[in-house]
Amino acid sequence: MVIFAKKEKTMNFTSIEALYKIFKETIGVTTDTRKIEPNSMFFALKGPNFNANTMVEMALEKGASYAVVDEEEFATKPNIFYVKNVLKALQDLANYHRKQFKIPIIGLTGSNGKTTTKELINNVLSKKYKTHATKGNLNNHIGVPLTLLSMPMDTEIGIIEMGANFVGDIKGLVNICEPTHGLITNIGKAHLEGFGGIEGVKKGKGELYDWLGEHNGILFVNVENNTLVELANQRTFHKKVEYQKEGSLINLQMETEIPFVNYRDSKGKLVETHLPGKYNFENIVNALAIGSYFGVTEKDANDAIANYSPDNNRSQFIHKDTNLVLLDAYNANPSSMSAAISNFNNLKAEKKMVILGDMFELGEEGPKEHELLGELISKCKFDFVLLTGNLMQHALFHLPKAYYFPDKFGLHNWLQDHQPIDSHILIKGSRGMGLESCLAFV
Repeated sequence: MVIFAKKEKTMNFTSIEALYKIFKETIGVTTDTRKIEPNSMFFALKGPNFNANTMVEMALEKGASYAVVDEEEFATKPNIFYVKNVLKALQDLANYHRKQFKIPIIGLTGSNGKTTTKELINNVLSKKYKTHATKGNLNNHIGVPLTLLSMPMDTEIGIIEMGANFVGDIKGLVNICEPTHGLITNIGKAHLEGFGGIEGVKKGKGELYDWLGEHNGILFVNVENNTLVELANQRTFHKKVEYQKEGSLINLQMETEIPFVNYRDSKGKLVETHLPGKYNFENIVNALAIGSYFGVTEKDANDAIANYSPDNNRSQFIHKDTNLVLLDAYNANPSSMSAAISNFNNLKAEKKMVILGDMFELGEEGPKEHELLGELISKCKFDFVLLTGNLMQHALFHLPKAYYFPDKFGLHNWLQDHQPIDSHILIKGSRGMGLESCLAFV
């Protein structure tokens, strides 16, 4: 890639190696003018509704030492570098930084549980190693480069979460982060609109397996997940690490899943967690298997799991007056929604209420999947079912007694007028629904 800075009318050509030297002089990169720190390097990205090329002067005024643009007219100073494509430059720089490390890089993806699994793996491995993991869910074509570029040189293991909406997304991300080890949490009905159906999800997520198979990578597979076993068996790997079977790294049984997952270690000691549901037990198993592979002691690994508390609207139990709320409003798809509803149905409680919002990015399958969700709910024992969003009306076919609100305004008003008391409440919907707002009314 060719990069050049503009100074008056003279162009000074340089290379990605030279840009990397400049990067090493800074505290790191940023793409958000609201988060500029002194001596940072600003990358002027473009989006459908913004063009950060126009914000370069502001970034420099706020303390950025350098900026990278892809519109020549904005390269007006020696410390503003002009490239053909800022996003590509950011990704290339991240890959160049990644190549400076000769350490394990664990790449993980999946339809559900990516972020929780990443956090658990990080908690476990940090008991023995200096780790660097994706912050929050910075797992896309911008977030992965930012994660890599913030990785300190003394990192011993990197943990990179990768999300995808379309076939080809994971392929692009693994080419940037070049994982040495990999894990798919599961394959489910997520982003069906972009993937074109469940087979597209398998192909898209399987791009991580493709990379590992082609680059002598090491794969981790929970053999209790038949879909993952099938995908793995379709490929050849340098090394495949299987678990949850006799004689493998770990083979754990869940004691309870409600309200929280409890399991026993190899010595029979009960390990109590703050995570609800069988779906979270699978996330725990993945983290413990990777911890065992990398030599973390069983005690340290179990302590790391037991001490982890979810946040950011993910599987959070929150006490609100006399109510106990399970807030799981960060995201939703048919697989995760069904698991959460089934788990909540099994919870022993005097009164139960579910507040559910639309599941997005399902394309033509949206109406059908919401109707199927209604069918599932009809078999559960909930005192109140509150539904909101345009798509949730399709669930009403099976739920004549449910309360339906086209928007959250009506939902909030109903909750104010019918304040739940002594109830267990599940709140779940896609991120765009923002159902955490209901917390103020329960």
